[in-house]
Amino acid sequence: MPVARLLLLNGPNLNLLGHASPGLRRRNAGVIEARLKSQAASKGHTLDAFQSNAEHELIQRVQRAPQDASRLC
Repeated sequence: MPVARLLLLNGPNLNLLGHASPGLRRRNAGVIEARLKSQAASKGHTLDAFQSNAEHELIQRVQRAPQDASRLC
């Protein structure tokens, strides 16, 4: 069982990171997410990532997190 389950929330417009000005930003949200997942795994943790441009979806994901964690135990 992992030491901790982490939840990364990415909010509005983060899906555009690296797309608007590729020369200015070399990393996009997918690259950053993969790097964080790898770092978490190297310490024995898991990281779930969720991105939405809608605030209510972010809130729903936070509120669902305890239920998701209890299903894995």
